[in-house]
Parts: sequence; C-alpha cells; structure tokens
Amino acid sequence: MTTTTQEETLGFQTEVKQLLHLMIHSLYSNREIFLRELISNGADACDKLRYQALDNDALYEGDSELRIEIEHDADANTVMIRDNGIGMSRDDVISNLGTIARSGTAEFLKQLSGEQQKDAKLIGQFGVGFYSGFIVADEVTVRTRRADLPHDAGVEWRSRGEGEFSVANIERDARGTEIILHLKDDAKEFADDFRLKSLVRKYSDHIEVPVRMPRTEVERDENGKEIEGSEKIVWETVNEATALWVRSKSEISDDEYKAFYKHVAHDFSDPLTWSHNKVEGKLEYTSLLYVPGRAPFDLYERDGARGLKLYVQRVFIMDDAEQFLPLYLRFIKGVVDTRDLSLNVSRELLQQDPQVEKMKSALTKRSLDMLKKLSKDDEKYQTFWNTFGSVLKEGPAEDYANRDKIAGLLRFATTHTDSATQDQSLAAYVERMKEGQQKIYYIVADSFNAAKHSPHLEIFRKKGIEVLLLSERIDEWLMSHLTEFDGKSFVDVAKGELDLGEIEGEEEKKAQEETAKAKEGLIKRVKEALGDEVQEVKVTHRLTDSPACVVLPEHEMGFQMRRIMEAAGQKLPEVKPILELNPEHGLVDRLENAGEDSFADLARILLDQAIIAEGGHLDDPAAYVKRLNSLLTA
Repeated sequence: MTTTTQEETLGFQTEVKQLLHLMIHSLYSNREIFLRELISNGADACDKLRYQALDNDALYEGDSELRIEIEHDADANTVMIRDNGIGMSRDDVISNLGTIARSGTAEFLKQLSGEQQKDAKLIGQFGVGFYSGFIVADEVTVRTRRADLPHDAGVEWRSRGEGEFSVANIERDARGTEIILHLKDDAKEFADDFRLKSLVRKYSDHIEVPVRMPRTEVERDENGKEIEGSEKIVWETVNEATALWVRSKSEISDDEYKAFYKHVAHDFSDPLTWSHNKVEGKLEYTSLLYVPGRAPFDLYERDGARGLKLYVQRVFIMDDAEQFLPLYLRFIKGVVDTRDLSLNVSRELLQQDPQVEKMKSALTKRSLDMLKKLSKDDEKYQTFWNTFGSVLKEGPAEDYANRDKIAGLLRFATTHTDSATQDQSLAAYVERMKEGQQKIYYIVADSFNAAKHSPHLEIFRKKGIEVLLLSERIDEWLMSHLTEFDGKSFVDVAKGELDLGEIEGEEEKKAQEETAKAKEGLIKRVKEALGDEVQEVKVTHRLTDSPACVVLPEHEMGFQMRRIMEAAGQKLPEVKPILELNPEHGLVDRLENAGEDSFADLARILLDQAIIAEGGHLDDPAAYVKRLNSLLTA
C-alpha cells in the first residue's frame, strides 16, 4: 500500500548541497561505484538488525533470512536496491538523508577545489554513501520502515538532489529500505541485467549478506519446447555471500582484499597493505587489518570515529570498536571476529573483559609487524609516513611495552640529507655513526629551516656528526618519552653540557679548558652586566660561526614545548637560559675590549641575538633595535 500522509518539503543541509553538486560533476568517470555504496549500506542495515534481534527476535517479523535484492526496469529506466534490514523511522530518514552527520565535514569542504580529478579522490576519502545514487539518477525515491514500528509508520523520501527533499508517511508492509533510482538519460546502461550482475561481482562479492537478482525460468516438455504460462521468477544469489575473513588466505585474491577494504573503510583508494590472521588456542579470533593509503578527515579529532568492525561468530556487533587497538594506531581499519565474547556484548562490557586486553596486545603487535614489513618498500612506506607519521609518534608515550618497535618505524629529517623530507630511520642513523660516537643527537625547533640553521649544529657539521632535525609540534613530547634506541641514548644538542665523548681527543679537550680559564674575566663581566637575565655565562666550543647561543638545563622543558603550552593558556615558571660565548668570534673580541659605556649594551645584543636564533621572543624588541642601531652607528 502506498497511501501517503503528512508530506513535508525540507531543505538539505548546506554541506549536502555542496557535496551533491561536486559528486554529480566530479565522479562521472567513477559513477559505477553507486551500486557498491548502496549495497554496502544495505549490508550494514542487515548487520544491525541481526545484532538487535539477539535481544528481540520479534524484529525479524517472521522473516530471518536477511538479503539484498536488486531489480531493474529498462522501460521505466529505473534500478531498485532493496534490503530487509533494520530500516528507518521518519526521524531517521530526515537525519540520515538530509544531513552529513560526520566530523570533519567543514575541513573536507575546504579542501575541495573544483578540479574534477582531485576532488574525486577527496570525495572518495570522505565517503559518499547514500548520496552516490545521484551520480547516475536525476531523482531518488526511498521507501522504508523500521523493524520495530507498525506498518503505518512507513516513510517515503524523494529528491532530485537540487536543494530540497520531501518526506511523507506511507503504509509499508515490509521492514527495511528500498531505494529507487530514476536513471539519467546517459546512465541507461545500468538498467541492464548483465551490467548490474558484473558490478555486484566486481565490488560486492565479499558481502556476507546474499545479493539477489530475479531471473525468469520456464518449464519445457519432453521435446524441449517451452510450456506456455509456465514462466516464474526465481531469485538468484549473485555474490559469493561468504564473510571474506573466514575464507582461507590462499583462496582470496588481492583484488578481493582491496574490494573488501573499500567496503570496510568507505574509501575509493586501495590500501597500502593488509594482514589476515587466524588465532587458535586459548583465544580464538580472526583479524583482517588494513593500512589505508590516505587519511580520514577526522584523524586528529580524538573523539572521531575509529576502531575495527567487531563480529562475534560472524554476527555483527559494532562498527567502531576502539578497544582493540591503542589510540596511536587509530588509522588501522579492518575486522575482528571472535568466539570468546558474548553475542550481546556492549562497549561497557568490552572495557571490562580481560580477553579484550589480550586481543588488543596481540592485534597491536600484529599491526606493528605489518608496518615493519611495509617499511621494506621505501616508496609505500614514505606514503604511509607522510600520511600517518605524526599519529605514530604518539606511540612511545602511550605504549611503553612496544616502544622499541615503534622507534624502529619512526622516520626523521637529518643533517645527512639536509632535506625536509622525513625519510631517515634510526637504524640508518646508527649505521652512519662516527667512530667513537655513543649517542644519537637531535635538535627541536619551530620549523625545519630553524632547526637546519641553528647555531647549535655548527660543531656537529664541522665534525661530520649527523643530527636529527625535529620541527613538528609533537616532536619534543615524543623525545621526552623516547630515551634510547639500540643501546644509544638521545641527546638534545640545545640542552645541558655538550659532550662529544671519544670524538673529541684529549688535546682538544685540554685546549678548551685552557681557553675557558683565559676568558674567566670576560665571563664574570658579562654575568654582572646581564644580572638575573641569565642563569649562567660560559665559554662554548659548540660554535664555529656564531658569536653566542643560549642553552637550557638538561632536564628543562624546551623552547618549542614552552611556547605550545603557553599558547594553550598554561602558566609556566620562568626559566633563565645559559648564555654561551664563542671565544674565537670577532664580536666576542670586540666585547672583551669594549669600554664600560658600551659593554652592557653589546652583551645584551649577543644575548638577544642568541634568543632570536632559537626562535624565541624578546620581552622588549624596541630596546634591542635601539641597542643594535647604536652599535651600527658607533
């Protein structure tokens, strides 16, 4: 019955209008994916019904055979995709089909440019879902009813994808959802039996729910002649309809693995790699994990959707079970299917179940091993690192047990290449270490160029010692939790005493001590002139070209981290730097020979320049400029 009541016309959310316009114009060459997206949505609806029916078998309404059906009418130029899953209420329809309820929407729309090829990839990254129907249809009709509602609570949604949609109540006997696509004139190819079947096998063969299409059968007599009036419609299952992850790895092709990833992640692009594993013993579960080739827009939103699809004995439980992987691996997509949890498990029960913690530990190691294997392919791993490297850097602080494994996966920019590209591993650094070098040196700055040109690197460049160049906001926090690698401790070259160990000979160290002793008078004068602006003044051997630099105490928070925390409103105790002077520099000679009138100003200029070179901010920039002008005009 199709009696309609309470019809109302509503407007699409602004973001939906923009998305629809861009999809219709940008995804022309990928238009066949509409069927994959709509089948995937139908499969999700069936999964949700199966899960909810665990507690309420009446939801099946006497029909527990879940399925998706596709019909077409070439004369009417329509395609219909129907499922008998959970269905939608009127509020569900307005919410789900009129808005995009997903974090990252605004950021997504900002990145769209109007360039078809580029935008097609971005839209695929966002996930097009239901709206993909408008790629091939100039009008879409949806008829649906939630499984727990009466027959007169059916809903019809209709739109031409231009700015408005109408919603009306209808009588609907069947639960679930049917979507009718009124095809565009240039999309008639999809109202074809062979074309639709080939697309189902191409994109949705792995869907566990049977995808069926009708075919006509006729009876024949003993002579092979058709018996008039014997025609009947038979529903034929087109897809494999077996959960991909339960099949043997040897039976699954790479194309099938990639197609399943696109279903799980709602992504256009192929994954970088995957790992399919079955565990038997005290714990029994199967996992299929993927590393995506591109990041979702909510990657850096800690409350964004993440986690694996959880199944218990092939019964879908939840979409985003984040309890099975740590937060720093939130980019991993995939499925975990276990026999060791109850079928009515909830998020709260998952958090309390000791089996989950054991599985989390095993799946974390499996993910890290998958990344280690991927790292053997330099090109693919660089793609991964450029996309997810900043997230992986959260690992050493969150996962002490796997800190060494994570450290081996990290990549850095270094003075070995002087390139901003983070492509050097710690293992490669250790292999290149100078004879006698016992430590891994690094520097943290606000930008790559600030790190690359820091005065603190001068002695390291002179001696050919490699230094890690860190410039991301997370880097100082990372290094506070990453204390050593391969038995070599990490040293911040801008903190504490500089000790190059055996790289410096005894004669060199003795000469440094003699120079420091000879400059004791100068050091005392500078300290008196600067007063409590500095913690200490000393002669340095870490500079070759610069007259001075500032150094922080070894265990003090670095300049970069201080600025980040202060920008976030955090009040921090004042820290006075250590000023180190280069005794070989002409400006230091000039300082030593300066009269009392200009000595203090010149000393402050050297201090201010050193602070600026570290990316610091002066309390009184105007005073610095005045002193500098006086020096230049003297």
